[in-house]
Amino acid sequence: MKNQLPLVSVVTVNYNQSAVTCEFLESFAKITYPNTEIFVVDNASPNDNPDIIKEKYPYVHLIKTKKNLGFAGGNNVALPYCKGKYVLFINNDTEVEENFLEPLVEVLENDPSIGMVSPKIQYYHTPKTLQFAGFTPIHPITIRNFAIGFGETDNGQYDHTCETGSIFGAAMLVPMRVIEQVGMMTEVFFLYYEEHDWAEHIKKTGYKIYYQGKSLVYHKESISTVKNSPFQIFYLHRGRILYARRNNRGFTRLLSLLYLYFISAPKISLEFLLKRRPDLMLAYWKAVWWNWTHHKNIYGLPRLKRKK
Repeated sequence: MKNQLPLVSVVTVNYNQSAVTCEFLESFAKITYPNTEIFVVDNASPNDNPDIIKEKYPYVHLIKTKKNLGFAGGNNVALPYCKGKYVLFINNDTEVEENFLEPLVEVLENDPSIGMVSPKIQYYHTPKTLQFAGFTPIHPITIRNFAIGFGETDNGQYDHTCETGSIFGAAMLVPMRVIEQVGMMTEVFFLYYEEHDWAEHIKKTGYKIYYQGKSLVYHKESISTVKNSPFQIFYLHRGRILYARRNNRGFTRLLSLLYLYFISAPKISLEFLLKRRPDLMLAYWKAVWWNWTHHKNIYGLPRLKRKK
């Protein structure tokens, strides 16, 4: 029976973290699911030697890009080579339970109307603490949503399977036929909101987004991490506004942009000023300016072209 399980193509992106990626691969080598292929995309790491990944795990398909393509671009590079019925996109800074993959595959095998599924995710360095157990829907005006279970102690209260408002990019399983039908993640975001944008496009095509609480992944991001770098602030808010532009229409789009530009923008600016972080305020307004000045080639999804 196990030998009949569908092939899952696993894609993870490395950027200056080959040691961390090797830890992920070591964890993944212990899983009970018998039918996988693994792609590691090195996103043009400037201060790292990704060759160690291939040396330690020769069965891994290592792909090196010529420049940093961001989250979506890095993942997309591997897709033309993937042969699996399903594609698992998973962060390199994760570790997995040995039986985590079977429940995810089962969700998609049992219901072809499901287009994406994410597992339950705990913080690796904070035992039994939840990061993700599903999402609330993204509000069409504020472009905000909330991670269900965030910060809670995991006592099994989210060990169920249900529809969710959006997907979690740290670990998501997607049928290849859905990718071929809908398109790949758009690379215009570079970082932040691209998986939510992809989920929204997949939902609009008629598919459901699911959470599988019987599958568990550990994420090495710290629960107390507050990046608040100009780089993060720029791409986070650039992506938030861009998401509204790409996914809202008509009066809803107008209301959302009015909210983001005339209510959210002054509030965020004041918060940065009160924190004496003019660098973050400048990064925020660069994100706004980018959206004001970029109107071409920001819509649609790239199509998957198979390698022969």
